[in-house]
Amino acid sequence: MVDLTKWATTREIQAQREIWTNWGNHLSNSIEELREWVMASGATQVWFCGAGTSAYIGDVVSRALDATSVLPLRSVPSTDLVSAPQAFQRKGVVPLVVSFGRSGNSTESIGTLDLLDAVFQNAPRLNITCNKDSALATRKPASGAAQKTIILPEQCHDSGFAMTSSFTTMVLTALCVFGQENPEKIAKNMEELGQAAEMVIAASDHLAQQLTAPQRAVFVGSGPLMFVARESALKVMELAAGQIPAIWESSLGFRHGPKSFVTAGTKVFLFISNNPHSRKYDLDLAAEIKAQFGKDTLLTIGNTNDADIRIPCLLDDGWTSVLNVLVAQWLGIFWAEELGLNVDNPFEGQGTLTRVVSGVKLYALEEV
Repeated sequence: MVDLTKWATTREIQAQREIWTNWGNHLSNSIEELREWVMASGATQVWFCGAGTSAYIGDVVSRALDATSVLPLRSVPSTDLVSAPQAFQRKGVVPLVVSFGRSGNSTESIGTLDLLDAVFQNAPRLNITCNKDSALATRKPASGAAQKTIILPEQCHDSGFAMTSSFTTMVLTALCVFGQENPEKIAKNMEELGQAAEMVIAASDHLAQQLTAPQRAVFVGSGPLMFVARESALKVMELAAGQIPAIWESSLGFRHGPKSFVTAGTKVFLFISNNPHSRKYDLDLAAEIKAQFGKDTLLTIGNTNDADIRIPCLLDDGWTSVLNVLVAQWLGIFWAEELGLNVDNPFEGQGTLTRVVSGVKLYALEEV
């Protein structure tokens, strides 16, 4: 049996149960104050900003909560905002800019803060980061705009290349701040997710022992799970250093061309929704994939008795998204080990990707 605990990334994945439970208890004590600050900020909509995995947080949360949120929620990747700010300037819109960052020091995080100072001077800011010493944690708005900062537990500041506990805990933090659950329900949800995480990791490990690394991987889901499928695909590609190409799609969208990606040696991972309506489409796709490509092509993840990995939780898909991504995190480290890679730094010696993106040149607007 492979001992994966020698890798920091493995330990960071395993720590999520404890992190979520403890953080839920802590965050529930301040959630009402945070929500009051959001509503008093003067914002007319919320922009969730981040780069790469941190951008996908906004995708998951906005899809999960936009229908019930008082303020419209919009995912605005910092990579888009920094490179094309003109696309987001609209008269009368005052965004609450929520910036996510594990390191809080990426070039795009700095570029977003610079852009807010220069162009969106009155925009209130909520910075959510895992690094208490980062620019997101310490920098103040030049204009004096309102700002709040949430510093996640130090355990979330992953030392491995791949974002794991940082991603899930930032997702959960945003769900708590912009959701409707009362403090008691928040603490209860986080504890329930923590308990379920242990079972999901154990099931993922059992599955990993039976699988060899696929030639290709596909992650599919509906609603918020479509976007955690995006993060899952990225996690597998990152940890495998690009040796396992992976794509993502929605359960209905997969038929419209992306299904052509499936060849011999491909594994399709289908996240099954807890929403009764969405689930019907997920299950229809599962039956179709089995019929067309064979049952060994498909692996299902969800709260069904016949799922390959059961998600033992009945919370809404936004909440359970963090359990679904655990499967990709665990399989990713298992396959990285199988491929002979450094799990904590899969691109070691290549010089192509680094834990914190650097080398990006920022341009002032007058230079464009």
